[in-house]
Amino acid sequence: MRKVNNKLRWAIGLGLLAILLAVAIWRVALGSPTYLFLLRLYQDPDFLHETLRAWGWLAPAIFILIQALQVIISPVPGEATGILGGFLFGLTLGFVFSTVGLTIGTMVAFWVGRWLGAAVVRRYMSDHVWERLGFIVEAEGAVLAFVIYLIPGFPKDIVSYLFGMSPMPLWVFALVSSLGRMPGTWILSAQGAKTAAGQYVQLALLTALVAAVAIPLYYHRHRIVGWLRRKRDIETGNRA
Repeated sequence: MRKVNNKLRWAIGLGLLAILLAVAIWRVALGSPTYLFLLRLYQDPDFLHETLRAWGWLAPAIFILIQALQVIISPVPGEATGILGGFLFGLTLGFVFSTVGLTIGTMVAFWVGRWLGAAVVRRYMSDHVWERLGFIVEAEGAVLAFVIYLIPGFPKDIVSYLFGMSPMPLWVFALVSSLGRMPGTWILSAQGAKTAAGQYVQLALLTALVAAVAIPLYYHRHRIVGWLRRKRDIETGNRA
């Protein structure tokens, strides 16, 4: 009876999901105002800025949702919304709101990757991306996850789905991915806050300092991750 009930729950859940998906596709196909509005939010930064200001006290909640969605469906680069958070809410609140939204989106992507599994997710990735990052599905080390989220240039939305297929526990991934994102999130929030305050000299100095650190890391990102991967393989071989 318990097996029958579980199957019934799954059937109902999948049926509702199929209905919602069909309605969403139908609405998009008809060019619904809601879809066009959301599309413009992601394509027009000025419109997003003005819309968030117009929402008043709801703006933080909407901004957190936008940050979460940009991880899950990746419609725009996260750098754009990160700077906007600092511009609208200041350094501290912009950093907090961005971190909350990015963490929620990352956890959702992780859960979806774990729920669907490698066989399904693999179909939606190019061969190039899979060959370069597919080893993540076997990753267990927190250090590897931290470095990937710390270094700029990795497609962190795709990486979140891949880590969902790895043996890594959810709480470990939540901790290290959030910590790895924080330096970059703080920098983007600071850039936005200084732009809003008109502190262009400080903004230029901050941008130059960030570029001096980020460009070498970006250039050598694959070499660094490759070194961590080889180190993991050696340790795994020694244990075997």
